[in-house]
Amino acid sequence: MYIHLGQETVIDDKEIIGIFDLDTSTVSKKTREFLANAEKKQEVINITNELPKSFIVCNKNGENKVYISQLLSSTLQKRAENKELDF
Repeated sequence: MYIHLGQETVIDDKEIIGIFDLDTSTVSKKTREFLANAEKKQEVINITNELPKSFIVCNKNGENKVYISQLLSSTLQKRAENKELDF
């Protein structure tokens, strides 16, 4: 099943490793380091022009991607649990 992450971005739910809230998770130094390293490796895909609220860590065929989304992590989690394709 596919999950709509925002804007026009849809991914296979099997690729998702984790969905994280930017406000609460970036308090941790380890999370900030993870995001900085992903940015250096060009693994970050910003899919919003609005204030980012969450990031989604994915892996497809051994390649990591980190999507930055304007949607709340709780909204994305519900979509993943309900297997919704919501545009």
